[in-house]
Amino acid sequence: MSITEEEKIEKLREEIRLHDYKYFVLAQPSISDEQYDRLVKELERLETENPHLITPDSPTQRVGKDLTKEFKPVTHKVPMLSLANTYNEEELFDFDRRVKEALPAGEVAEYVVEFKVDGASVSLNYVNGYLKTAATRGDGFVGEEITNNVKTIKSVPLKLTKVDSLPYKLIDIEVRGEIFMKIEDFLKLNKEREEQGEKLFANPRNSTAGTLKMQDPKIVAKRPLNIFVYTLISLEEEYNSQNENLQILKRLGFNVNPEYKLCKDINEVLAVCRKFEAMRDSLPYEIDGAVVKVNSIRQQKILGSIAKSPRWAVAFKFKARQAYTTINKITWQVGRTGTITPVAELEPVFLAGSTISRATLHNFDEIKRKDIREGDKVVIEKGGDVIPKVVSVIISERPQNSKPAKPPDKCPVCGSLIYKPEDEVAYYCDNSECPAQVKGKIAHFASRGAMDIEGLGEALINLFVDMDFIKTYADIYELKSRREELINIERLGEKSVDNLLNAVEESKKQPFAKVLFALGIRYVGAGAAKKLADHFKSINDLMKADEEEISSIHEIGPSISGSIKDFFANEINRNLVSRLRNYGLNFSSEKKVVKENFLTGKTFVLTGTLSRFSREEAGDKITVLGGKVTSSVSNKTNYVIAGENAGSKLTKAQKLGVKIMNEDEFLKHLDEALRQ
Repeated sequence: MSITEEEKIEKLREEIRLHDYKYFVLAQPSISDEQYDRLVKELERLETENPHLITPDSPTQRVGKDLTKEFKPVTHKVPMLSLANTYNEEELFDFDRRVKEALPAGEVAEYVVEFKVDGASVSLNYVNGYLKTAATRGDGFVGEEITNNVKTIKSVPLKLTKVDSLPYKLIDIEVRGEIFMKIEDFLKLNKEREEQGEKLFANPRNSTAGTLKMQDPKIVAKRPLNIFVYTLISLEEEYNSQNENLQILKRLGFNVNPEYKLCKDINEVLAVCRKFEAMRDSLPYEIDGAVVKVNSIRQQKILGSIAKSPRWAVAFKFKARQAYTTINKITWQVGRTGTITPVAELEPVFLAGSTISRATLHNFDEIKRKDIREGDKVVIEKGGDVIPKVVSVIISERPQNSKPAKPPDKCPVCGSLIYKPEDEVAYYCDNSECPAQVKGKIAHFASRGAMDIEGLGEALINLFVDMDFIKTYADIYELKSRREELINIERLGEKSVDNLLNAVEESKKQPFAKVLFALGIRYVGAGAAKKLADHFKSINDLMKADEEEISSIHEIGPSISGSIKDFFANEINRNLVSRLRNYGLNFSSEKKVVKENFLTGKTFVLTGTLSRFSREEAGDKITVLGGKVTSSVSNKTNYVIAGENAGSKLTKAQKLGVKIMNEDEFLKHLDEALRQ
């Protein structure tokens, strides 16, 4: 019996998918490149003759023809949190201790250890077995859609392999991984760029991240990107363990790094971490550490997470790579908060994938402690393989005419007086209108994690501040009145100016949490800003709150609350907020209409271990139903929900006469509220 054109096309697709898997995932090709190309061309011919049979998952549809003009925001179903770092055995054992203390008595934790591949994180959403969207990590809560670019990566399946024996439906899943470039491919790419007179990439990670944000998928397809996946998530199904999930992902056709180990205890974990570190220089791709995860998904949920990172996972960072070079000069740079930081201008040296010409010296106390001087030969390393720093001085090779370094007596940028608080090691510029501070504040305000004003980068900010077009970040919203002047600036032109002004206007849609982060309040990072925005709902409520109320929010401490009060006590800052409000920025969150229930308007503190969900999940349920969750017990607390092994918070609640609620009582009220 002859097969139909549709059957012939599908058979060809399956054959090509199999060869893609063998080549790009298993690295075990079973046919020549010429034979593979013939299969693809035959499929293209059949689809051209039968355009109605073309499907999005076809291998011919990996490279789109349309440019991606806008990378749309994608809200992650579960936040993509960054990992806390450990750098030695003691810190790894501390992580294990915290895990044991947070789990119910008698429970033992197993761990899975994986390579920490140095690339760009991505989240892939598959619905009914087909790739729906791909997104960057972004700020952990909202990423940017890069589906068209990710589809070009042949180790990313457009259609999952069907596995009938799996005990899960896998209807709507999120798969997370790291997109990377092999070292050999990166060097080849840079060589090609050098021959074409193009700017070279600093390292494989930068080239990967830059490629994923390109507008033309055809160019992306020519870049040698790859992927390792490591996470399987579903809001509809409960999975058992990380170890099982990795095996499932492999069976579904994903590229799972084979170098992962299941460990019975932290001693086995440490042995694996040391083994991985020894393998580091022999691998074809960059790794900067190992990732240690609690294996049980149920235990992961009990452990929960803090604002920035999960409590059930940690990164074990490898020892930094070192190199020798000379300090040509010590310069001083001014940050957005006025902090004056010493920087070593170095004789350029290649280290861990990039050329280093500058290194931080942290503060003047550090310079004195290490006796760092201009002209010294020094040992440098990348702290966490990211930020270069001076480790030590080779005194034996110091020049005879060497003189100790001195701190500046005035601001190196604006010449204003500098001061040093008694309880701090840093020096500060006293002039809030110092151009360096202004530029730093504007750069932070316009950055992707804050107002995300595309096109307003360092070069333009420097130009606009130097031309007196911008003196504060509020002035950004006055740029539209200078359109004609901007167009006449060399290298700008009408199109780029209009794109910038449109991006400025578009930034007004950013949510309250992003705007709060953009203000640049000291110690208020993106995670803290989101917690504050969720709790207070408006800038007015936050400005009126006292330090005690701010500090009572889970994971918000006295340093943050004190900094917030200081910020809003400053009339200049209050005027800036007033101007930004008038320009139309969001200084409040929409209050969701919640039916009156037992939890509405009440303040809760969670303590101890809950058996049915983590404290974080319980807190989310309370917040959704109109209640508030704080981290400390006070007279304002309505209820303390006490799980197993509840400690000092329970004791304090009993002393203050605060009502205590066990988990069963909480669940009863929760069910009643959800039914209303």
